[in-house]
Amino acid sequence: MSARRPAAAAMTEQKQHFASDNTAAVIPEAWQALEEANRGFSAPYGDDAWSARAKALIAELFDAPCEVFFALSGTAANALSLAAMCRPHHKVICHEHAHILTSECGAAGLFTGGLSVTGIGGEFGKLDADKLQAALRRMLSQATDIHYQPPRVVSITQPTEYGVPYSLSELQAIGAIVKEHGLLLHIDGARFLQAVPALRTTAAAISHEIGADVLSLGATKLGLPAGEAIVFFKRELAREFGHRCKQAGHVASKGRYLSAPWVGLLQNRAWEKHARHANAQAGELARQLAA
Repeated sequence: MSARRPAAAAMTEQKQHFASDNTAAVIPEAWQALEEANRGFSAPYGDDAWSARAKALIAELFDAPCEVFFALSGTAANALSLAAMCRPHHKVICHEHAHILTSECGAAGLFTGGLSVTGIGGEFGKLDADKLQAALRRMLSQATDIHYQPPRVVSITQPTEYGVPYSLSELQAIGAIVKEHGLLLHIDGARFLQAVPALRTTAAAISHEIGADVLSLGATKLGLPAGEAIVFFKRELAREFGHRCKQAGHVASKGRYLSAPWVGLLQNRAWEKHARHANAQAGELARQLAA
């Protein structure tokens, strides 16, 4: 009978995981910011200097005025975003393999009290613009019939669940279709910051400049310990959103511990260094698997 390993040894065991990058350690810049935020006292519930600085850095990243809130998870960021954009009788259109449809246990419907999510096809997890146009025309033709849920939001994942980013032209085409029909555009950006250098563009160019109204901005998958940001480019949608977050249990008492890592990530563009490294490693993994 083999001797059991000490618990401490098991906890420090080093393994390489390929399930997701959320198995990785916290990046040094975020950890340092957490240590600095852990000194002394600070106002609670997000009314602290760290939260104010993080929000200012996010606005600077997108070069646009925006309302920013922090949630404890990506699922909450998506569900709360969609709840702010929809009424219970509305429908969200996304890709058939989108996370909000396949992997969030119906959170969007729960947070809105009735919202439904419908998926349509497209290669590599991307919404196909022609299929989207056809689906919206069909659904909107039924919108006056009280038996059908009318579409209100189109949600895209950037990069997609297949790890493939939408090109700028693809985003512009989808944005134009959404606005043509008077709908709203949501972006699930769990790995949004990885897409920016991959496309050699700016955060603004692939968000509000193509018509995005709300972005679930993720960073846990770029080395933060916890917490995602909800960015409202259409600021009127954020009216009373703080109350919605509080009611849903997504206002942290010690809010600086959610926001301080964002400061470490965003200041001095540390996010770009880590995003480029993540993209390079993903490319190397793909090359070796192909061989």
